[in-house]
Amino acid sequence: MKIAEPTVERLVQYHRLLEQLVAEGQKVVSSQEMGEMLSFKASQVRKDLSYFGEIGKRGVGYHVDRLHKHISRILASPRKWSIGLVGVGKLGEALLGYKAFQSEKFRIEALFDVDTDKIGKDIQGIPCYSSDAISEIVREKKIEVIIITVPGAAAQHVADEALQAGTVKGILNFAPVSLSVPGDVLLAAVDISVELEKLLFFLKHKDE
Repeated sequence: MKIAEPTVERLVQYHRLLEQLVAEGQKVVSSQEMGEMLSFKASQVRKDLSYFGEIGKRGVGYHVDRLHKHISRILASPRKWSIGLVGVGKLGEALLGYKAFQSEKFRIEALFDVDTDKIGKDIQGIPCYSSDAISEIVREKKIEVIIITVPGAAAQHVADEALQAGTVKGILNFAPVSLSVPGDVLLAAVDISVELEKLLFFLKHKDE
């Protein structure tokens, strides 16, 4: 089943919202309520959920606990993914401290940096290696996903070094540059400056 990227993004947001509603003890939720809380149209919510086989009852809505478990199964990972993070600067450290990075779906196995004060130490319980050893450590630890939070000028070199290990299947790139990777490697980019520019553009045109 081929699922469009925006649909997957919304599914993750539904899951996060339902987690919150379960914790609050809410039993039932309508597509209208979910849409309002996430700034989606109710029709979009219904369309997405019916796509995954979950149909709400007209006038009743969705059972929160059941829908939460249903989406959890869809998003469930068949195993725990091994991740390496390259660049333990302010952004890298912030990501390590982010609650969403404590997950049963993956484990950050190794950190890489050029700072000699960090190399050879454990940072938040994870060993930090020299960036010169990326391909060797990635291969040794069978790391499959790389998160890149280095300056733009170093990002392509870091990606190339990691890919040399032969184990990397996906890259999450926070560096403000486009990366070139082989066709069989999944690449996701999080360019904060582009997202901000998009927001400002839409704000400017909102009232026109």
